[in-house]
Amino acid sequence: MTHLKIGILEGDDIGHEIVPAAVAAVKAAARASGLAIDWRPFPIGRRALDTLGTTLPRDTLEELAKLDGFILGPIGHQAYPKVDGAINPHPIMRKHFNLFANVRPTRAFPGLGALRDDIDLVIVRENNEGFQPDRNVVAGSGEFRPTEDTTISVRVITRQGSSRVARAAFEIARQRRKHLTVVHKNTVFKLGCGMFVEECHRVAAEFPDVRMDEVIVDTMALRLIRDPQSFDTIVTTNMFGDILTDEAAGLVGGLGMAPGLCIGEGAIAMAQATHGSAPDIAGKGIANPFAMIESARMMVEWLGHDRGIGEAVEAARLLQSAIAVALSDPATRTRDINGTGGTQDMLEGIVRAIGTEAGAAAA
Repeated sequence: MTHLKIGILEGDDIGHEIVPAAVAAVKAAARASGLAIDWRPFPIGRRALDTLGTTLPRDTLEELAKLDGFILGPIGHQAYPKVDGAINPHPIMRKHFNLFANVRPTRAFPGLGALRDDIDLVIVRENNEGFQPDRNVVAGSGEFRPTEDTTISVRVITRQGSSRVARAAFEIARQRRKHLTVVHKNTVFKLGCGMFVEECHRVAAEFPDVRMDEVIVDTMALRLIRDPQSFDTIVTTNMFGDILTDEAAGLVGGLGMAPGLCIGEGAIAMAQATHGSAPDIAGKGIANPFAMIESARMMVEWLGHDRGIGEAVEAARLLQSAIAVALSDPATRTRDINGTGGTQDMLEGIVRAIGTEAGAAAA
């Protein structure tokens, strides 16, 4: 019996190292919990362009729609040649599968040499609207230049987009410490951010057990540095979330510690670390796989809860515990987080810890 069907899309550069590491880590946890996964690789990115003439083959999108979820590696689209078919796949995939909420946790682990070791929060970023011109319109672009010396960028905020990401954030807050902070700039964007805040308040009535407060985005940028432990779950619009999540990652060790999960209304989930493809270190075996492994773990956990698959929830728990063990040892940490190991060392530490816990449970 197959519990889940999950796609594998390695992406570019270090994606060819960290995505296989994530798959191997999930496989180890799945074996220990009895979770049966049908893994299906698909072409994407530069390799797909070179072999199939496009970075996002139509067959890839069609086949992914048949799955429960997929792991998407980092995309190095800025280095793509300026030719037909060389497009940035991930914003298209977010829109195509209606993945409107980008869930980005920030958690500190001791010993990493990070700026803070007392952070455990989640930022839920609206994924498909806002200022991002590559995804906020259905035709053309949300950014245009009517004259040589004028550029206009359009920001799109809708009630539907605001309410559904707010609801996703409230659901997450309810499962955590029941505190949701709405981040906005309605002092300036009185209509756009004003609508976003209105919808957050409207959805709040459905969650009387969750405390909601508001923080202006520039104040939040300061408070993430000054008192991040004051926050639990944060919800915000697309561009603000993009910036704040990178800032938060910097507090706990950098973008290698920044996982992400894109979700919608239950049909499919996409595990996508928030960092780029890092071509400067590709092939050296030193890339930090934590963000990709944790993204995959989050996906398995979310699918387990969404579909009522206890084996998936247990696999995610085993993997979470094993990741913490690996991060506690410098030999199984990468150098960017105060370790002496490489990508494979962290993976092996995680797999070993899963085996140890599973063996102890069976004894």
